[in-house]
Amino acid sequence: MNKLAICFICMGNICRSPTAEGVFRRLVEARGLNNYLYIDSAGTHGYHTGCSPDPRSASIAAKRGYDLSAIRSRRVEAKDFRDFDYLIVMDQENFAFLKALRPSEAKAETRLLMEFSKQFTERDVPDPYYGGPRGFERVLDMVEDASKGFLEYLLSKDLAAVKETSSPQR
Repeated sequence: MNKLAICFICMGNICRSPTAEGVFRRLVEARGLNNYLYIDSAGTHGYHTGCSPDPRSASIAAKRGYDLSAIRSRRVEAKDFRDFDYLIVMDQENFAFLKALRPSEAKAETRLLMEFSKQFTERDVPDPYYGGPRGFERVLDMVEDASKGFLEYLLSKDLAAVKETSSPQR
């Protein structure tokens, strides 16, 4: 069996998408599902390739028990459209960028993270990079809520089939 592969995507892969990766990873581990999912994050632009998450993101996340320290920024590649089942995007601008980049042989389903939110009406997770700490906290609030909804979606749609054919790898 191959694990179900999810990649969270924002512009620079130092604020929103690593936050989503860290939050989702912990949700998955809490449910005992880490053998069934492969979780990553990337950015549409390579401004920060190889860098750790923004210290403000890491600090706010750590206060709520999320560890982002092992995450390193990388840029989305054409192969990500084949290697991942889901590309979960933080905003409509980066969604449009991915749509233009999408190769014809792509298999990944591309969705906005906020489609899965139960509490927020916004379609985009705002970029907190140029703002203060409250912006990073709001991003974390939004990501926590939408990530729970996304996991529930996967449990109802994809994970039952993945677990039936189990012998985890990847």
